[in-house]
Amino acid sequence: MISKKQWFSVLFLLMVAISIRFFSANPFWAEKYYAAGFYPVISRFLRMGFGWLPFSIGDLIYGIIVIWLFYKIVYGIKLLCKRSITFQSFKSGIVKWSTVLLFLYILFNLIWGINYDRKGIAYQLGLSVQKYTIKELQEMDSLLLQKVNESKKAILKKNIAQKTKREIFDGAVNAYTEVERKYLFLHYTAISVKPSMWGWVGDYLGFTGYYNPFTGEAQINRGVPVFLQPYTTCHEIAHQLGYAKEDEANFVGYLAASASKDTVFNYSTYLDLFMYANRSLAHVDSSAAKNFFHQLLPEVKTDIKEWKTFLIDHKNPIEPGIRWMYGKFLESNNQPSGMLSYDEVTGLLIAYYKKYGKV
Repeated sequence: MISKKQWFSVLFLLMVAISIRFFSANPFWAEKYYAAGFYPVISRFLRMGFGWLPFSIGDLIYGIIVIWLFYKIVYGIKLLCKRSITFQSFKSGIVKWSTVLLFLYILFNLIWGINYDRKGIAYQLGLSVQKYTIKELQEMDSLLLQKVNESKKAILKKNIAQKTKREIFDGAVNAYTEVERKYLFLHYTAISVKPSMWGWVGDYLGFTGYYNPFTGEAQINRGVPVFLQPYTTCHEIAHQLGYAKEDEANFVGYLAASASKDTVFNYSTYLDLFMYANRSLAHVDSSAAKNFFHQLLPEVKTDIKEWKTFLIDHKNPIEPGIRWMYGKFLESNNQPSGMLSYDEVTGLLIAYYKKYGKV
């Protein structure tokens, strides 16, 4: 029998969830009162609470949840086989799960999700992001090509060794210290960046890093090629600062990594951004895209080959399904392009270049 208290709980949580959607439907409210008001406080609190731990408490929680869900699924199948599920127990289960899901939805939005509806970095920088032309895309690809080659030459000339985990994490924090001198709203404190416990899973599911909104931790997959990790770390810190959309996290990560005095960070971000722009250009002018790609230094092409080999070595039938589900998650959170949202950083770069004349 479902009690009145249970029905009241579901109704109350539903009303709170609707109120959150009403609030976040106004981007100005989401920006002023949440992204620039409530969120910095709660996110800093989470980072202070869990950042000091040498391991990812969020990853540990994820592992426990997966084991628990597996147990529940097996238990449910057993009940079905024994025909032990009654209509009353089914209704009770629906109410319980509805309560849990509504609670998680509310918690997710309060400590992170409303950031998907904020005005964002383009608003903060006064950028006019519009549909760009093929000529503008070609120009951006050419500029990024120069930056990639220049930064790679500097690495080779200085004979810079591969960075350790600690050097990459510290370097990302230093990058934000540098960019904060120009953009005060990118102030980053209460550091909480950690290697992923499930990096070996990420190798096969296609993620290089992720942010846990429930603990405020940024996790980096240390299994991917090292030259990708500096930019990935800056990207995940951007999520910690409240830039939820993937193109915005990419762009804020670029602002930090390109401001870094460490050439390795410059190279990491410009290589990733070149690949985004070059891929977009290939859809509209494949000849120009190939021409720019051929102009990359041989050492850069070697890195890209390592990257592609890594992806091929870890290719599996599950990854496309995971990417599809995550794409749907992005679409449901104000990113209609789904997984292609990452590529939309190119539009932000072009708008930034138009205003400031540099990348």
